[in-house]
Amino acid sequence: MKTAPYGSWKSPITSDLIVKETIGLSQPRLDGDDTYWIEMRPSERGRQVIVRRTSDGSRTDINPSEFNARTRVQEYGGGDYVVHEGAVYFSNFADQQLYRAAPDSAPQLISSECSDDRVRYADAVVDPKRKRLICVCEDHRQPGEAQNYLVSVPLAGGTNTVLVSGNDFYSSPRVSPDGSQLAWLTWHHPNMPWDGCELWTGDIDDDGGVTNQRHVAGGLRESIFQPEWSPDGLLHFVSETSGWWNICRFANDSIECLVEQEAEFGVPQWVFGLSTYAFESVERIICAFVEKGIWSLGTIDTRRKHLERIETPFTEISFVRAAAGRALFRAGSPLTPFSIVEMNLATRETNVLRRASNVEIDPGYISEPKPIEFPTENDLTAHGFFYPPKNRDFAGPEGERPLLLVKSHGGPTSATIAVLMLGIQYWTSRGIAVLDVNYGGSTGYGRAYRERLNGTWGVTDVDDCINGAKFLAGRVEAEANRSMIDGGSAGGYTTLCALTFRDYFKAGASHYGVSDLEALEVDTHKFESRYSRSLIGPYPERRDLYYERSPLHFTDRLSCPVIFFQGLEDKVVPPNQAEMMVEALRQKNLPVAYVTFAGEQHGFRQAKNIKRSLDGELYFYSRIFGFELADDVEPVEIENL
Repeated sequence: MKTAPYGSWKSPITSDLIVKETIGLSQPRLDGDDTYWIEMRPSERGRQVIVRRTSDGSRTDINPSEFNARTRVQEYGGGDYVVHEGAVYFSNFADQQLYRAAPDSAPQLISSECSDDRVRYADAVVDPKRKRLICVCEDHRQPGEAQNYLVSVPLAGGTNTVLVSGNDFYSSPRVSPDGSQLAWLTWHHPNMPWDGCELWTGDIDDDGGVTNQRHVAGGLRESIFQPEWSPDGLLHFVSETSGWWNICRFANDSIECLVEQEAEFGVPQWVFGLSTYAFESVERIICAFVEKGIWSLGTIDTRRKHLERIETPFTEISFVRAAAGRALFRAGSPLTPFSIVEMNLATRETNVLRRASNVEIDPGYISEPKPIEFPTENDLTAHGFFYPPKNRDFAGPEGERPLLLVKSHGGPTSATIAVLMLGIQYWTSRGIAVLDVNYGGSTGYGRAYRERLNGTWGVTDVDDCINGAKFLAGRVEAEANRSMIDGGSAGGYTTLCALTFRDYFKAGASHYGVSDLEALEVDTHKFESRYSRSLIGPYPERRDLYYERSPLHFTDRLSCPVIFFQGLEDKVVPPNQAEMMVEALRQKNLPVAYVTFAGEQHGFRQAKNIKRSLDGELYFYSRIFGFELADDVEPVEIENL
């Protein structure tokens, strides 16, 4: 084993390896004996491809190369496709229209409301009795905010019919097994769906309209997630009346909780098409739930209302689907990447159908996450995952502590997870420790923990990131004077706040991060256009808070280098957010770098840009902290250095 400075270790986990051998996996579905999922392929400029796997193991791409199965409803998308009896219906990214892909035939356009991307569709469900799709529609044809509603679209193509309208947002349409009822979720500004939303049902009449609409559950302060009908026609859903997202059902005009646990069976609805549970039969639900950041799989006996845990090696489980005798889901562990996994429910044996990466990395280069709890402000406890440096070939100099990179996840109403992420191993295998923080406001720890951020965004999250770093420094696991922070989107905002309003971190990287809260408030998309009001305060009444917590206005307090990465087509956090901050740093004569990506939106999907952002950030830190890199990487221009 060689001794070398932290940060300079030679690693087999290169940016080329990450982008060339890794794909995104999401939205698995079952259709008879066939399974489906979506692959996001960086090598194809981030194109999303629907893949079908038949029972003999053969795989076929459903949408040809000129089609990208990705919706832009609410900008974050999700719920991009649905499959029924071998036919696949999907939203195409270029025109946002719905297409039908039958076996052995080219996709056919079935939506006819608009010929361009001003009318968008997501979260479709098939209504087989009436041979139509029911889905969320987002209409941008009129001035002002887009209009959202539920519509039906004939499977064979034809004119849309509006079924439910009048509210700001809709999601999760679900048709009952006998086709007589429709259930859906809806909410209004300024709420986000995890703040509070409502579950409604209606009868489907002979003409296909939705009548006798009635409110079932939810409200301004009760979040509902994933309505589903059981095979015998009982409406189930996830509610958090107990302070935790637990599975409930509606029967005999009353609501009962199936299993009350201090665990979360739901997640924040940032995208459509999420699923944490599914019916294997009338008597059995297959479910995923999270406790202190770690996901588990289980079954619920619906008669006895009893939860049984299923032992698996996985620490993240999502997109749960089920059919008689089997379950399908996406899962990952500290030693394995995200995979599409099928489970035989009789034997509990699992079969990996597709891995996000087929690269086999020697465990000697993999740092496993250690869940940590640490004290933070107001005598509270915060959470995170610590990844110590690990490389079987290298050790740091005696008496020297490693550099520490603190990661702040996006959202901010979201969470980081304990699975093998090569983007983290990229750092740890080079001798840089990583702390991935689930700061107050993160999900997976109950509503009270999630609401710690209400009114305190830019304060609580920053406190927790700094206190986590101090905790590790106090345990002699990281060097306080060589600590960095990075994050994307809301995590970029936390990063910029930490670097502007505090003096703990010595450098940082903002990936499409927010620097001006007021600019974000007046120049973002509909879904998040009131989000800051719960995180900061009412606007414009508390405009002072928006000013006081915007790093852009206090660049005089900055005293350390920052690198910015920005997609030029980002509609969520527009490029001017980064550009204003970069210009301010230039004027202050602080080291600054600005790397832009044409054709990228909110988050980077193209292989060359993912590579550039990884290597660029590493190069930036090497210049700031003065360590040599083991490999040549493309340099970035650093001004004022």
